[in-house]
Amino acid sequence: MFLSVQEWFVWGAGLLIMLFGLHFLGIFRLRFLDREARLDAGDRGGSALGAYLLGLAFAFGWTPCLGPILGAILGLAASEADVARGTALLATYALGLGVPFLLVAAFFPRLGGLMAAMRRHMGAIERVSGLLLWTVGLFMLTGQFSDFSWWLLETFPSLATLG
Repeated sequence: MFLSVQEWFVWGAGLLIMLFGLHFLGIFRLRFLDREARLDAGDRGGSALGAYLLGLAFAFGWTPCLGPILGAILGLAASEADVARGTALLATYALGLGVPFLLVAAFFPRLGGLMAAMRRHMGAIERVSGLLLWTVGLFMLTGQFSDFSWWLLETFPSLATLG
């Protein structure tokens, strides 16, 4: 059933990824992705339940940032014919999201200068991310994403061992 409409799904996912890329590029803004909600949790220590609730608040607050990327990854994972490969894509996304947070937590006192530099260049980082998203969406829309994947595997055969 899914394979009969897979081409339409990939085409739709490509359009959606391009739309998210245009948002990141600043061509137009999807207002629901720009919403922000903050809670003042105070500065005193809390409980495990408080940490859990703070984590939930953090996740909801970062939805505009993570949503388009997660949507792109879910689109790519769903368009894979092999469930294991789709799972590997999602696991790589989860590691890519989680490991930096763990490293920042471990080395937080030493990262003040780096964080300030990243904040100064956030506009450029967002535009580069948007261009990459738009390009991946275009490749999916035109069917060149598979061609590019094969080219990568032929050029860098060691990539075949990653997934």
